[in-house]
Amino acid sequence: MSDAVAKVWEEIDKNKNEVVELTQDMVRIPSVNPKFQIEQGLNREADVQDLVQGHLDGAGFATERWDVFPDRPNVIGEWEGSDDKSLILCGHIDVVPVGDASAWDRDPFGAEVADGRIWGRGAVDMKSGVAACIAAAKAIRRAGIKLEGRLAIHSVVDEEAGGFGAMDLVKTKRLAKRAIIAEPTWGGIVPAEGGLTWVRVTIFGKQAHAGWRFNSIWPQPHTADRIEPGVNAIELATRFLNALRDFEASRCRDNWHPLVPPGLATINPGVIRGGAGMGEDGNPAIMTNAAMISDVVTIDLDYKFMPNEDFDDVKAEFEAFVANFAAMDPWMREHPPKILWDLFDLNFPPMNTPVDHPLTQSLYERARQVQAKPPEIRGFEAVTDAAHYAGAGVDAVIYGASGDGFHGDNECVEIDSLVEATKVLAAAIIDNCGTK
Repeated sequence: MSDAVAKVWEEIDKNKNEVVELTQDMVRIPSVNPKFQIEQGLNREADVQDLVQGHLDGAGFATERWDVFPDRPNVIGEWEGSDDKSLILCGHIDVVPVGDASAWDRDPFGAEVADGRIWGRGAVDMKSGVAACIAAAKAIRRAGIKLEGRLAIHSVVDEEAGGFGAMDLVKTKRLAKRAIIAEPTWGGIVPAEGGLTWVRVTIFGKQAHAGWRFNSIWPQPHTADRIEPGVNAIELATRFLNALRDFEASRCRDNWHPLVPPGLATINPGVIRGGAGMGEDGNPAIMTNAAMISDVVTIDLDYKFMPNEDFDDVKAEFEAFVANFAAMDPWMREHPPKILWDLFDLNFPPMNTPVDHPLTQSLYERARQVQAKPPEIRGFEAVTDAAHYAGAGVDAVIYGASGDGFHGDNECVEIDSLVEATKVLAAAIIDNCGTK
């Protein structure tokens, strides 16, 4: 162990309450993402960022703050240094709603310490991660360590609703060579996660009165006065979903990555709307009249792909599947489904940092030295803001503490794990940024 790391770990051990108290202070400020719930006193992301910025200023960071959405600011702090050894630590400060408060054993925003844990909404996801990043940097400053590389801490909003805070940051601000996203990983090292996009498939039929449905489904003589048959888009969509399930299975079967579960490349039909007439919002205008043969169905898909897949290839493969499906039906050959990518601008690029990358190995070795539980190098099943940094060309890895109640009731973070994570992050900063 280097003298610099030993000094910093000594500082963290002497000030274990620092990361605990900062986590508590952050949890006590409700910062529910307003895209999920708006209520007086619950949507205080700006107040959390006031706290974060104050600590960054106090640690000698040059800070910058701007609104991504009204009264929903990102905050970044930087210590200047070499770009060749630059590193970002990132976390988000928005949280999901509490849900049924009666299901909680403690005040969701009380930040109570009990049973070796800090309890409250955002404790593990992921205000403790932001607190660990700040506490690690403060320990480096107190130990008198001068870094060679530039260190930045990014505290962002809106991760829970798609990562638009991080998206805005990577498009507009200075980045770094590497990044650690301090999401909870239960002490694991996570250098890979699959990509994710939302895509809408619109299937078109021909509107008609349901009373003449027999004219569409039962053989009729083709007389001059025959009413033109309708084409039920809902029934076409049913056939499409059956075909999609087979396509999904083939993707899961043929795609493999050593760090993520087999079958990760799923395509989830999340929202389906069927009805008559196209509305201005791109969905059926009439969805309450069963006496009409549907001519519009929209299917919104949560489309995952593997860490080692290219988004352009994924798009081309899916578009070919839809085209081949439509070619098998005389109506759809003339009226093919429409595909809308990046629905609601939601798009997470894949992250695929090598296992032998210096950042991955630094985190692994430091975690092995301090954690009660040996670290596992694995992939992530869901998506995080790491995707947006990876998509911008930054080598990223996810690492953080242990806890429970992730997006559920009785959320908590384990204090021993949080202190361990702070030490690992501090050592990784020194390993990657170097010292003067």
